[in-house]
Amino acid sequence: MENRTARLTVLIDPQKKKAFEELCASQDLTPSQVVRQLIRDYLESHGVSYASQPKGGNAEKD
Repeated sequence: MENRTARLTVLIDPQKKKAFEELCASQDLTPSQVVRQLIRDYLESHGVSYASQPKGGNAEKD
């Protein structure tokens, strides 16, 4: 799990929000857990690294 969190606001129509929340609940997951996993999967599928780096440090690129 990440050390810090940041808020992401997403606008979605009410019917999709309700269906999403119901599906999450049926799988004993929170919507936040599912969205975080979707973001991780999306970043990975596009080869984007998101590991936090030390402050002030520039990571070397491959």
